[in-house]
Amino acid sequence: ILTDAMLWAVLVVAGLGGLGAFLVRSVLRGMLADISRTTAAIGAGDLTRRVRLSGRGDEFDRLAETINDMLERISRLMEGVRAVSNAIAHDLRTPITRARARLEDALTHADAAADLRAAIERAEADLDGIVAVFQAILRIAEIEAGARRSAFSPFDLAPVLGDLAELYGAVAEERGLTFIFRSPAALMLFGDRDMIQQAVANLLDNALKFSPPRGEIQLLAESQGRIVRITVTDQGPGIPEAERARVTERFYRGESARTTPGSGLGLALALAVAQLHDGTLTLTDNAPGLAATLNLPSQES
Repeated sequence: ILTDAMLWAVLVVAGLGGLGAFLVRSVLRGMLADISRTTAAIGAGDLTRRVRLSGRGDEFDRLAETINDMLERISRLMEGVRAVSNAIAHDLRTPITRARARLEDALTHADAAADLRAAIERAEADLDGIVAVFQAILRIAEIEAGARRSAFSPFDLAPVLGDLAELYGAVAEERGLTFIFRSPAALMLFGDRDMIQQAVANLLDNALKFSPPRGEIQLLAESQGRIVRITVTDQGPGIPEAERARVTERFYRGESARTTPGSGLGLALALAVAQLHDGTLTLTDNAPGLAATLNLPSQES
């Protein structure tokens, strides 16, 4: 009797085990089938598809959440690529068309060598602008990939800012603007000197571009604990608070900038440089105008 009972117990346990294995296999097969269908749809171009959650909160749900998070990031990246591609096409169409028209006009109507030369020089300037846009795009991509970290070294930012102040101060004076520069005698950083110089130059370019007649531009630097702060202020139209989060996007141009020449890449590059150095770029109201501030870790940090 005991032997029969043990036999029945073994059979029941084996049956339950087989049933459990069947159920687990069915659930796993359904989950894998759903993942397969979702990835196939995404491969066909539908980036809105996501893996369904069972709601049980088990390992399969956690796997689905991980896959969905990855798909969400891919979707955002693809949207960014489309936006940048559209912006490049839009921004480059005008200078390319203008350069072509000038060259065609020169071929048709230029009677003297001087006229032909002038037309070619104007077309060359348009093409130089296009090259500058692509160089800026490549520079931003290089920075965001962290490729420039190998060029990091200790350096004193103060003389770099001094050179920029001398250059931009002279341009500001020619335009009837007041230029104020204040900096400590030394500001030690660990980073890419050329990239930081480019970022500050971009902020100064914007300040010059949007400053009204007889306006004032300030380039201010200070060291606060483990942070080096570089601020550029102007008295132009400023940027509405609702737009400040977007003006650092590549090619984005706010309402006040639509009639002003530019590529919409200056602030994007400045932000990329700040993030490369584990710093930040903040844009605040200067009342009137804009205050753009680079916060960078000092060499000590």
